[in-house]
Amino acid sequence: MDAGTISTFDPASDADSFRGALGAFVTGVTVITTDSPDGPVAIVANSFASVSLDPPMVLWSPAKSSKRFEHFAGARRFAVHVLSADQRDICTAIIGSKTAISKVPMHLSHCGMPIIEGALATFECNLEATHDAGDHVIVVGRVTKAHHAGGDPLVFHAGKYGAFTQTD
Repeated sequence: MDAGTISTFDPASDADSFRGALGAFVTGVTVITTDSPDGPVAIVANSFASVSLDPPMVLWSPAKSSKRFEHFAGARRFAVHVLSADQRDICTAIIGSKTAISKVPMHLSHCGMPIIEGALATFECNLEATHDAGDHVIVVGRVTKAHHAGGDPLVFHAGKYGAFTQTD
């Protein structure tokens, strides 16, 4: 679609156009990790948001159709990692394999959560609530520990990865 061209559509019957419209929103890229009987697992998600400062809570939304959904739908603990612009290879590896986290620079937290090294921010969470949301589930986590570092984020827009550029 050309810049400036407006297309009106029914999102219930035109999923491709709806996906395209959603892609107009620039998001950061996160990787969610948890421990499982199979070892550490990870999933990439751009559906991440802050919920509350008091108490500290965040949310993310896994797709029910994901092959990794079962690992995260019932997870009592998880960690959300905001990836830096130079961590696209981590994102690509995790998209390709649920166990790729074992090859990513990481360590286990005091409670056994896989923590990716070099992320811009990490939020260690206990599950607070889940809410059914169509073909996704909204997962709300209470943040028990957070880590923050400086740097540029990896971003996602219109189906492509990029980096944030600051303007004055």
